[in-house]
Amino acid sequence: MELVIDRLTKQYSNKIAVDRVSMTLSAGVYGLLGANGAGKTTLMRMICGVLKPTDGMVSFQGMPVSCEEYRSALGYLPQDFGYYPDFTGLDFLMYMSLLKGLNRPSARNRCREVLVLTGLEGMGKKKIKTYSGGMKQRLGIAQALLNRPKLLVLDEPTAGLDPKERVRFRNLIADLGKENIVLLSTHIVSDVEEIADRILIMKEGRLIFNGTEDAIGEKLEDFYLEQFEEDGDEAFLGTDRI
Repeated sequence: MELVIDRLTKQYSNKIAVDRVSMTLSAGVYGLLGANGAGKTTLMRMICGVLKPTDGMVSFQGMPVSCEEYRSALGYLPQDFGYYPDFTGLDFLMYMSLLKGLNRPSARNRCREVLVLTGLEGMGKKKIKTYSGGMKQRLGIAQALLNRPKLLVLDEPTAGLDPKERVRFRNLIADLGKENIVLLSTHIVSDVEEIADRILIMKEGRLIFNGTEDAIGEKLEDFYLEQFEEDGDEAFLGTDRI
């Protein structure tokens, strides 16, 4: 199983958001770190086919990002996923299941499964507008898992989760990463430190580190901060929305 990213580039008039990023990912959990404006979200959107690159290519198992087979293998949680507040959680997941091509009986069973996986089994019949921020985030994770994706891309997945929920999420992702490719972007270093098999760090659109935590030779947080010392504290405020 391989996701191949080859010289992927995105340029907006006078700014290069992603600059010739190349890497090959196999099964495992990959933690993507970077300061505000590093290009993480832009990279993930191109991997998911939401954004067209200026140059370069993305393929999964030899399939280009534009083909139906690629999309069938993909699960994606953007930073701000859209939902209908008057839908119940189960209605929303059923709607997303049908969009993903599941037939109705399979969709209903899978929706119940992902509600249990994300700790929302008691909330399926309640309207989304009654959910807390953490519950909405868990619902976003649930919809990303509906089609049993082989490639799972999560952009700031632990935003809004309390410490107990984050531990549950880490355990879920660690399990998924045993047989699938999981790429998660976060500004919470401890989330990556706990579960990532490999660390990716972006700065100013470029991939400046791709390796294991053992190869770093020091605490991940210290190493990460060293890469951005000259940028000042402002680089770490908020989340990456390039």
